[in-house]
Amino acid sequence: MRPARIAELLEPYIQEANDQRTTSDALLQHISTYIDILLRWNARINLTAIRSEEEIVTRHFGESLFTARHLFPKVYLVSPVPPVVKGFDSDADDDRRPAPDNGIRVADLGSGAGFPGIPIKLWAPHIAMTLIESNHKKATFLREVVRSLTLTNIDIQNARAETLPPSSFEIITVRAVERLNQVLPVAAKLLAPGGRLALLISSAQQEAITSTLRNFNWKPPTPIPNSESRQLLIGQNTP
Repeated sequence: MRPARIAELLEPYIQEANDQRTTSDALLQHISTYIDILLRWNARINLTAIRSEEEIVTRHFGESLFTARHLFPKVYLVSPVPPVVKGFDSDADDDRRPAPDNGIRVADLGSGAGFPGIPIKLWAPHIAMTLIESNHKKATFLREVVRSLTLTNIDIQNARAETLPPSSFEIITVRAVERLNQVLPVAAKLLAPGGRLALLISSAQQEAITSTLRNFNWKPPTPIPNSESRQLLIGQNTP
């Protein structure tokens, strides 16, 4: 898929109002490669019901990078500020210094085809990302994507989330998992005290989530662009 078209489709998800920043060629090439791998593997195993490349960009990458922008609004401290999305301008490396997010432990629970975990890692390359996926074939696919994109400091756990040590992560993301009411307590157990849980959900799920995790401080939900009911809900685990 043409990088220019990918950039156009992603703009509503990663651009603030009146923001002149643009995506870099490196990010767009990663996304193009990712789409090729996803479509090739999807012919063999069920990774996504979405077949249109443009819809893959908006539904999968758009939502994921929208989440990344809210979790990591400043991936790098750059001076002077160039007209690019921070974290992706290969020409600005000499001016970059890692932000305090460096090394933060993030987990994508029920990662499936890698969303939102891998795009978040592309947005914030210095985080320590763990992709938790119990399905062996999907975990194999995730390893292929990570290898093809030459990503580092990213761990793929082909295991059930319940088997992982508690309080292991500062941030956990959850998107499009089955039995969400059963997954939420597991996610809460894996969060360190004060950690954040980022959920990509429909508006109809919000009340049940906040009722299940009453000890979380929830931010007002943020509507996802170009969606009637999808939203990002972020809560902090209070000690």
